[in-house]
Amino acid sequence: MADHQVKALDGTVQSLEANLSASTPLPSRSKLNTALSAKEVVPSPGQALTGKQEHYLKRELLSQQVDFEITELASTTALQRFGAPFRSDYGEVAPIDSDLPILRFIFVHHVRNFPFLDQAREKEFWQDKLQVFLENFASKHISSSEDRLEESKRRKLAIKAKKLVELMMVSGIPTASGYEERIRFSELEVVDRGAQDQGLLVNAPEGHSINGWDINIAGVRTTSVKRTVRYHQHAEFILRARHEGKPDFFVGRRYGDFVKLHRRLRTELPGKVLPPLPRKNRSSTTSTFLGVSGDDDASSVSSVSTQNTSLTPDDGGSLRNFVGKGHRRLVSTQLDRASPRASGEYKREHVVLYRENQRVSLRAFLRTFLQNKQIAESAGMLEFLTRDPIRLNEEELEDIDRRKAMDEKRIEEQRRFYEIARQRAKELDVYMEKFRRDIVESNGLTMLFKEIREKETIADLSTEYQKFAEWLRIEVAATVYHLFLAEDNSPELFAQAKRIHSMIPYTALKQVIRFANPAMVMSGVLDLFLAQPFGTRSLAQRVFGMALNDGIRSFQKSIDALVAKIDDKVFCEKLKAFCDADEETKNTIRNEAVADGVDLIVAVLKTEHISPELAPEQVEKAFNAYVAWNNAVENVDDEMKFGAQLFAYLKQLLKMYTRQRDKSQMLSVIEEPVTLHLFRDLFTIFYEPLIRVYKSANVYSSVTDFAAFADDMFRVLESAQRQDVSADPNQTVQAFIDLCARHQDNFYKFVHEVHVHDNGLFSQLMGWLEGILQFLRHGPRGGKLDMNALFQGAVDMSQIDKAKAIAEIDALVKWQEERKKWHQDKTRQKMAIEHSSSSSALAANDHVPTPPPGANTFRPSDFGLHEADVAELQQNGGFDSDSDSEEEEEENLDPIEGERRRRAKAQDRLRRSAGEPVKPQVVELKALREGFLAMLRMVLAD
Repeated sequence: MADHQVKALDGTVQSLEANLSASTPLPSRSKLNTALSAKEVVPSPGQALTGKQEHYLKRELLSQQVDFEITELASTTALQRFGAPFRSDYGEVAPIDSDLPILRFIFVHHVRNFPFLDQAREKEFWQDKLQVFLENFASKHISSSEDRLEESKRRKLAIKAKKLVELMMVSGIPTASGYEERIRFSELEVVDRGAQDQGLLVNAPEGHSINGWDINIAGVRTTSVKRTVRYHQHAEFILRARHEGKPDFFVGRRYGDFVKLHRRLRTELPGKVLPPLPRKNRSSTTSTFLGVSGDDDASSVSSVSTQNTSLTPDDGGSLRNFVGKGHRRLVSTQLDRASPRASGEYKREHVVLYRENQRVSLRAFLRTFLQNKQIAESAGMLEFLTRDPIRLNEEELEDIDRRKAMDEKRIEEQRRFYEIARQRAKELDVYMEKFRRDIVESNGLTMLFKEIREKETIADLSTEYQKFAEWLRIEVAATVYHLFLAEDNSPELFAQAKRIHSMIPYTALKQVIRFANPAMVMSGVLDLFLAQPFGTRSLAQRVFGMALNDGIRSFQKSIDALVAKIDDKVFCEKLKAFCDADEETKNTIRNEAVADGVDLIVAVLKTEHISPELAPEQVEKAFNAYVAWNNAVENVDDEMKFGAQLFAYLKQLLKMYTRQRDKSQMLSVIEEPVTLHLFRDLFTIFYEPLIRVYKSANVYSSVTDFAAFADDMFRVLESAQRQDVSADPNQTVQAFIDLCARHQDNFYKFVHEVHVHDNGLFSQLMGWLEGILQFLRHGPRGGKLDMNALFQGAVDMSQIDKAKAIAEIDALVKWQEERKKWHQDKTRQKMAIEHSSSSSALAANDHVPTPPPGANTFRPSDFGLHEADVAELQQNGGFDSDSDSEEEEEENLDPIEGERRRRAKAQDRLRRSAGEPVKPQVVELKALREGFLAMLRMVLAD
């Protein structure tokens, strides 16, 4: 059996067995794994493979085929090998002869029969327009691989497409034996659930570290600044910061300092999209605290007043008042002020927290900034967080304690709200389980929409669907609460939503929609933009062409500047010739660069495949620049950086040439007449059915219903803000549920009317979705994959060595087991780090937060997807949500600094993958591919 291998910290691959033989005995967990693996599993009678061997052999062969087909999509002849409805230069391609059986199956069954596209004509649309457009686009070779940013995006997209298609095929196509078995690892589910336990810590005052910074706007104080004649008072926000385990320190920042930070980051990081700064909000918040009465009731602090004034019942304090109610500053009261109290007696004080709304919104703003690593490490952010530390006096410390208590109450109220909502949703579990079974069974979605079509009100629905509507009310109520009350940025979001709502003229909008069909208006506008009078260019072509030509001219200015800096005509002509060369020549030069272990620039300059050739002194000049470039990247040295500048200019020039060519190729695509015809056909296919539904369903009447819901929602939110801290959370939950109940009939009427007048569109859409679910649950109609027959046939025909093939399959199974365990260990380590960093936030409350109600209503298995397959897809990076922002940031950096960061990221990936089991080499099993492809074609040929 093949040795198992793992990645080391330096990126090399080392034998696991060799390391183990020279090391101390392993922990007990590994001994247990060894004991389990020692138990041999033999195939069932009449079978050549065990259940696990069968599954992972199928998975490996399907993975290879999916990888091949996704790669082939970039070929100009890919559609010709699909078969119908696309034409082929080789005659009609039968399904059992297709080179791309998996993609052909998906296209025929799940793309071509999409409710809108099923009416498209074979020759006029699929062949004469779409096929011509796609083949023309593929021939342009846009976004070549030397453009690293574009290559990364395309590669990520291809990986995600490959994994999703692989998941669909592995889960959907069963094996014939019925003994197929996956690796079970139920502990992963526990870890994933634990990862959700940190949800409420985002708004915690401390214990929430972001890129090394744990920050909180802890308090607000008043400062006096002398201007021309007199002093002016301003609010200053006290910011507590902790950086990577160092002691806490405090700084004071006015709102204007946040504005300056925003401006400086725009200058320091040009092109970076920054979150907007919250609007200035001078409102204060009243809250109730238990305090000790002092001898001097007139004493005051910067943010808290103890002057005795009257307080109306509506001004009751609540932690939810941080959403904003516009209280006057310096207002407080004492209860029972007529009864005499001795000094030190406890009393209930209504305390105004000055600028509390602004404090929490700025905290959310600052933490959003710190989520981006480049911003967190920028000089502007470092100076903002550390410049001019301050020492706090007793009054400021008291204010910080009050606001910390406010934050803790806010988090506690969120927990109580979700607990009550979850408890109410739990009461519906029996009905929701029956609803789930009704939906996931055959034709479940069709039956649901049939019920909606036939029943005019929610009260007429069957019991299960009424209970689902009740569950949905709880979900919507929790969402509204979370968005507009629970989060740090809720004050800003609430103010924006209310401001936008007040600006929209709903009555006028309703009349416009009623008498001027927007879909028809769009159709007329499209005709205007696509019209080609007397065969001239259309307005759309002129607009897009103008934009692309501006981009081309902009690139040319950068190119001219770089050419002047390089000051070597031959170098520039060589790079230009490479960009304009055919794809075969480019690939040859790229392969030479990989083989020689040099940068692509070096391979381009020294190659003989394109002209002009370099003189010996130019070759030496280029090589010296490359050496200086590497030294400058690896060593932060200004002298080295100066010598490497030439190579940096060459890299920038190649990128500019490449992007300029891409713009030119895109311009030529837009100029093609088939592009306009395709856009027009797509508009007709997708919008005409919607126009018919729009006309008959009276959609305009829903505008008034939405306006009424928004008015009611803002009234409920404002009422919730005024509630006292001691208010019953059941009343809060019920208020939001009642809000949804008051407007659910209007929403249902809209859905019912659209569905009644859809001319069968929704029924077709549900049929299309159920076709996908039918495949995932029961497989293709063409049969199942007989992996045992495939394997045994290859052995009988001496195509493979049975012992070697079994060893490779066992190695794949072992690799999957070890990789699952490795991923679990990494996840546990991450969870342990996050837990330790947030332990202080959880210490005050031992309740473990759980997901909102209804979060686990449906499972992957309900839709024919095996949970183990989904878990493996996630571990393989199929759902990788890493943002491209860091790569976009590198585009704006100095080339040397950008290359330095790319190499650092590569080293970081090596560190993170250190110890990850390496996939064993598959050699013997490759001989099964031809037979597997023939079997796969037969299964997917229907």
